Amino acid sequence: MPSETARLSALRRNYSRASLDEKDVARDPIEQFQRWFEEARKVEDVEPNAMTLATVDAKGHPNARIVLLKGVSDGGFTFFTNYESDKGRELTKHKNAALVFHWPGLERQVRIRGKVKRVSRAASREYFESRPRQSQLGALASAQSEAIASRKVLERSFASLEKRYAGLTVPLPDFWGGFLLVPVAIEFWQGRPSRLHDRIRYRWEKTKWVRERLAP
Repeated sequence: MPSETARLSALRRNYSRASLDEKDVARDPIEQFQRWFEEARKVEDVEPNAMTLATVDAKGHPNARIVLLKGVSDGGFTFFTNYESDKGRELTKHKNAALVFHWPGLERQVRIRGKVKRVSRAASREYFESRPRQSQLGALASAQSEAIASRKVLERSFASLEKRYAGLTVPLPDFWGGFLLVPVAIEFWQGRPSRLHDRIRYRWEKTKWVRERLAP
């Protein structure tokens, strides 16, 4: 019977879809990300804006989870959360964070490191008001990351809020809003045959982006 290592090794695939060369990428990494993101939107079946968000807790232990990108601009990458959740507290205390996008249909990854800051209350309100009503109520109902006795606790809280705000606008909670990750490094990874992958990284140095190729 094959070992677990052998079974997992059998899942290996050879990447051959595309290449990535310095002469083909944009001067600005945000522009390059937007190019790749638009291609991912056409190819990936489910949530191409899904990204891994990595943070660190008060003891220096890393945490990672999937969140959804809700905006990208020259300023950086925006996502929304409960500020009192694990990730919200960690980002408030430790500003350094990282994002990873994985688009298997394109055999691509994007890795981003930077510092976060809260977006304006107006920006958080604008996005919150664009959400489905049920999602708005869900944000109010859930004390995110806190231990609860059962799912029924959550369901009762949701039902109570549905009654409370029947026919009314659901208010933006004080504990809910957006973060903007301002990048200091962005790496574009393109899978290649023989594991000789293309990796091009942009690093922010003082006043400009410096571009370099990394060994795979």
